[in-house]
Amino acid sequence: MAHSTHFTIFIVFILCLIIPVTYSLPFIVLHGISDKCSNQGVKKFTKLLSNWSGSQGYCVEIGDGSWDSWVMPLHEQTKIACDKVKNMSELSDGYNLVGLSQGNLIGRGIVEFCGGPPVKNFISLAGIHAGEASVPLCTTTFICILADSIMKLGIYSKFVQEHFAPSGYIKIPTDIPAYLKGCEFLPQLNNEIAGKRNSTYKERFASLENLVLIMFEQDTVLIPKETAWFGYYPDGSFDVILPAQQTPLYTEDWIGLKTLDEAGKVKFINVSGGHLDISQSDMKKYIVPYLKDKASSQLTTTAGSSSSHRWLSSMWNFFMKLGGSKEDQLLLSIVY
Repeated sequence: MAHSTHFTIFIVFILCLIIPVTYSLPFIVLHGISDKCSNQGVKKFTKLLSNWSGSQGYCVEIGDGSWDSWVMPLHEQTKIACDKVKNMSELSDGYNLVGLSQGNLIGRGIVEFCGGPPVKNFISLAGIHAGEASVPLCTTTFICILADSIMKLGIYSKFVQEHFAPSGYIKIPTDIPAYLKGCEFLPQLNNEIAGKRNSTYKERFASLENLVLIMFEQDTVLIPKETAWFGYYPDGSFDVILPAQQTPLYTEDWIGLKTLDEAGKVKFINVSGGHLDISQSDMKKYIVPYLKDKASSQLTTTAGSSSSHRWLSSMWNFFMKLGGSKEDQLLLSIVY
């Protein structure tokens, strides 16, 4: 009777170890320029990802959304987002991040500058990672007329940098010295300034579990569209577009992109469609897998080491001695 009781206790104990324990890692969405969390498109996008993945999603708003996305400096936007993330108890154990266009720069700012809860997977849709060679999303709207007037004052002037958000990532290849001197956000984010490179930014960015870079094949908003993959024009020329792997940012590993890539953690995804025009099937294929609940098994994690093997064997022997049996002491050695 004692043998049966102790054996039952042991089996229950082992089952508690090997049955996967699932937990839901939440995710946040950072919208792009001219958008806001209350808009139907962003709301639907967040809800679909949440429903498909089984993970709770939150759209993190900065200021009033669309207006502030244009006129608030990116450093200020990043600080607001950083403070919000730190104060969200739901994210305290870590979270995934989905960035849309300009929102990716805020997201990378959270990762590199913030030092809050860890970002596990970073999914970037049409991210302006290497810079933008023109003002995004401009046609004949009031905001674009205003933007054009501001641009004439000098894109890298202090006034423009403080009052026009896109100026923080507009990178004119033929004016690199002015860009490095006057642009107040992207050169810091990309660790581009020699003598001022911050190893902490690189360390934090390289700690991501996965970086998913989604480029849209017919994207005419990002100039060049390859910036979504960290590709860009070489300094001093608009003639060619360098793939990420041929840029100094990558080869000299300023932010840890090369480290991530060589570890197999960077996914370069190309989808059909215009800027942020992603289909539901592509959302399910390229985004959802990185947001799904994860299963953790203590036994699976530890069984690969000899120390855990000895621990399990010792536990087995202990229970067998309690039950007065020595017949199956080699079972774990055979199985594991």
